[in-house]
Formats: sequence, structure tokens, C-alpha cells
Amino acid sequence: MKKLLFLALMVSSAAVLAQSNMRVRGTISSLDGDVLSVKSREGKDLKLTLTPDAQIAVAKKLSLSDIKPGTYVGVTSVAQGGKQVAKEVHLIPPAAPSGHMDWDLVPGSKMTNANLQAAVAASGGNEITLKYKDGEQKITVPNGTPIIGFDNGDRSALKKGETIWTNARVEGDGKLVTNRVQVSKDGVKPEH
Repeated sequence: MKKLLFLALMVSSAAVLAQSNMRVRGTISSLDGDVLSVKSREGKDLKLTLTPDAQIAVAKKLSLSDIKPGTYVGVTSVAQGGKQVAKEVHLIPPAAPSGHMDWDLVPGSKMTNANLQAAVAASGGNEITLKYKDGEQKITVPNGTPIIGFDNGDRSALKKGETIWTNARVEGDGKLVTNRVQVSKDGVKPEH
């Protein structure tokens, strides 16, 4: 019995180690049951399996004034002229890891997940201060930068031609599984 238990633990440990995550950005081709077919921005045809309780977050346009201090946000930025300049600001779930990290929206981009502390007028836009556990970032948000929030939606929002973003789990067999999909609506896209 001990040998069987040990073997079962080894197999389950190997399965966990074989899993990783993959950011998926793309355009919906179809939804068939729990399988969402997507053409990735790199041109690959991908199949994402939605968990039974998968959350669908429908993008909506906001303004910076809609985001109150203390709100948890994600800001995609690039270095320009010695400062970080936002490419997009979006509301994110509190479960998203906080910090300032490399990102893959465009070469050299960063992602800062943190609480918004302040937004002040600056030349050509605003400067926001973001605080996270181990630090703080000041990021310039030029006028016209996409500011995106999300409404709760359902699978009916996953229509052909809409764009999505998700952080899918890659299982040991290569299957992509996700429990949360951000989807575009009325031209507002979750491009981060």
C-alpha cells in the first residue's frame, strides 16, 4: 500500500511540474462547447479548454478619472526618455501577482500590477503613482492611452472575430486550460 501511495504521489508531482502558463492573445475563430478556438497574434491556431466555472470578463472603455485611489490596476509600459510611459491601463483581479516585471506586449515592455495611489496632471497627460509590496512606480499616462475595465459576462460574449487575452495553463499533454478569459466588445480590446 505504501508503494502505491508513493507512486501516486510521484505521478501527481510530475504532472504538476509538467504544467506551465502561457499568455494567449488572439482572435476568436469559434466556441464549441468548452473549447475556444483562437488564432493567436503570432498566427497559430490554438484550442483553449474553458473550465466549467470559467469567468468571462468583457472589456469596456474607462477614463483615468474612473479609477479611484486604492484600486488594483495593471499598467503596461515602455521606457521612453528616462521614464516609464503607459501603453495601456486596465483593472485586474486582486489575485494577479503584484510588482513591476518584464512583459511581452511589445519588446522591452513592463507590467506593473499595483494599487493606484495617485494621479496628477502632467505634460500631455497624467502621471500615476503605483504602490506594491516591494516598491513603487511613477508612470506617465499620455492622453489617449487605452484605459480598460471589465464587466462580468458569459460565454455568449465569446463571438467569432472578438479578441481575447488569457493566461492559460499548459498541461503535461500540451492541452491549454483557462479559468478566465478577457474578451473585446464594441472595439474595446484587452490587448495587454
